[in-house]
Amino acid sequence: MDEMDLYVIPTLGDKFPEVSVNTTEGKIELPNHFKGKWFVLFSHPADFTPVCTTEFVAFAKRYDKFKELNTELIGLSIDQVFSHIKWIQWIEEKFNIKINFPIIADDRGELAELLGMISPNKGSNTVRAVFVVDDKGIIRAILYYPQEVGRNMDEILRLVKALQTTDKENVATPANWPNNELVNDEVIIPPASTRDEAEERTKQYDCFDWWFCHKKL
Repeated sequence: MDEMDLYVIPTLGDKFPEVSVNTTEGKIELPNHFKGKWFVLFSHPADFTPVCTTEFVAFAKRYDKFKELNTELIGLSIDQVFSHIKWIQWIEEKFNIKINFPIIADDRGELAELLGMISPNKGSNTVRAVFVVDDKGIIRAILYYPQEVGRNMDEILRLVKALQTTDKENVATPANWPNNELVNDEVIIPPASTRDEAEERTKQYDCFDWWFCHKKL
């Protein structure tokens, strides 16, 4: 049996697994610790590494913007908690940036294995995985980057905002929203489900065709 067969890796629409984790802010029960809030769980390969340091600084600088979206941040790597604490102290001393969100000390790699954050082809450290979880504890988006490529935190912010917008407005968002090349900051109307509805679409909305209609929020 392949080692990965031992784990049923969560997918989009799954409930985030109930786990107890040690963090820089003490023991946390996920996803209940963030009940009523969205959260972004992101893994990094290791403490005291340059790309990971740039990512934590970038997340910290945007933390208030995530909180404006009712969204919390929580990091993870296969390091012990004392390593996390010393590293975030170093970041604050060196760059005057305070890391105000918890970091999971997954020193046995159990949660990383459960979430599929370790790629056999990329060594024993976690890849740069991102799980966006909504206020009901449902996994809404999953991103994976290799260790050698740092993530774009503005894209993760955009992703959270887009997901919340699609939920609230029952719409879809186009590429690069809210800066799309065809419809700018407008959103996409869901497809028509009947012939009558299709015929009415072009009367109700701005459309390129009945199946491609858009509107301002």
